[in-house]
Amino acid sequence: MLTAAKRQFKISMLSTKYALMRAMVNKATFVMSIVFMILNNATFIIQYLILFSLKEDVGGYTFNQVLMLWALASGTFGVAHFFFKKAFNLSETITNGKLDAYIVQPKNILLQALTSDIDSSAIGDMLYGFILIFVSGITIKKFIFFTIFLILGGFIHVAFAVILASFSFWISRSDIIADTFNSMITHINTYPEGIFGGITRVVLYTLIPVGFISYVPVQVLTSFNIMSFIYVLLFTAFIIGLAFFMFYKGLKKYSSSNLMISKI
Repeated sequence: MLTAAKRQFKISMLSTKYALMRAMVNKATFVMSIVFMILNNATFIIQYLILFSLKEDVGGYTFNQVLMLWALASGTFGVAHFFFKKAFNLSETITNGKLDAYIVQPKNILLQALTSDIDSSAIGDMLYGFILIFVSGITIKKFIFFTIFLILGGFIHVAFAVILASFSFWISRSDIIADTFNSMITHINTYPEGIFGGITRVVLYTLIPVGFISYVPVQVLTSFNIMSFIYVLLFTAFIIGLAFFMFYKGLKKYSSSNLMISKI
């Protein structure tokens, strides 16, 4: 089983490598997309500099914690969209019967589909995340845990997208639902937890797992708590398992489009 997992990992990395090589054909466009993504993300600093000039905290977060929050939001978004871009239009792939190209190959169908393309501008999101975490004050321990949280948060983001996309096996036009909830994660990720209360906060740790992508990691980076770290690990394992279950359960109902295409 371990050998099969290593083989699948190598295949996924090769798929990402070839997708990156395709994106780098036009190097100027490739570099500029990364630079402009960093500049676009940086505009938030002006907003929060104004807010923090008027009050000491926003939703219970200090300025450094807001930097960590944005570092995690940007970095996890980058990991998810660079390595697993197809997760975010998987609904369309399922609805239009375009999984055929992945089904006919002796590889993991879901991982093939998710890693078949990249979003090169997402490199800018990842770099921006590391820039912000350095600005917020860096230590070796903080850097290590931040990197781990980027990977775990990216996995949670992708797994959530796969779960939403899997409803397309049963419900037509569920891509609208998937796009809505994926966008909600992207936007809510950047707001301090303290501005939400009551039932909304419960939702952010269950139906929309922003809490495990950003809020708990910020707590751990601010004041290390081993149990909080374990909770993130356990939730990541749970939602990945649920994503695979939902996808392969739905795959039994998949209807081919009979497209004569192949995926190399």
